[in-house]
Amino acid sequence: MIRQDDLWRALDTLAAERGLTPSGLARAAGLDPTSFNPSKRAGPAGRLRWPGTESLARVLEVTGVSLEAFARLAGGRHPHAPAPRPARSRLRLSTFSHLDHPGMFDGGGLPSGRHWDQWEMPGTAEADLYAVTLDTDLFEPVFRAGTILLVSPATPLRRHDRALLLRPEGALCAMVIDPRTGIGSGPLLATIGHAAAGPFEADPADHLHRIMMALL
Repeated sequence: MIRQDDLWRALDTLAAERGLTPSGLARAAGLDPTSFNPSKRAGPAGRLRWPGTESLARVLEVTGVSLEAFARLAGGRHPHAPAPRPARSRLRLSTFSHLDHPGMFDGGGLPSGRHWDQWEMPGTAEADLYAVTLDTDLFEPVFRAGTILLVSPATPLRRHDRALLLRPEGALCAMVIDPRTGIGSGPLLATIGHAAAGPFEADPADHLHRIMMALL
């Protein structure tokens, strides 16, 4: 039988295998950074709480761990097995101000060319995922200068997603108000931060890439 402390221990293990603290794992999953802190694990009477199901679901999604694999980890079926070496991925990396450099993206809007740096991150990543370092404060307070954005050209957009809008006159960070497209029109967007404006429609020729994660 799996107990509360088994689940907390499994969460700690997932974080450690990815080089993260429990707070870092919570932040990566889009949760309050204190969600997995030891002080949040017990109630007023000192009784251990169960981790929230929504919090667990977000962690499994961001780590790519199946529910079955997490249950095995929580059950401690192999307590003496050495921890697996964390997988790592090498991504293309650019500063935000360099994105409009010729040859950074191909005709389909995918990252290409030799003008990218390389950045290694824990875990596995989809083939076209790339990273952008914000060397501007234009999008504060949503994204602070120095933040690294993990951006996916292939992941479908959802309402209220943050996205990177690539167009000939330059790149912008925007929020998706309505991802649906019509004939001759693109998704409905609003820019964010100090550059906030909108709503406006993306041009069908623009490239809109979903921001999957922001790391500071």
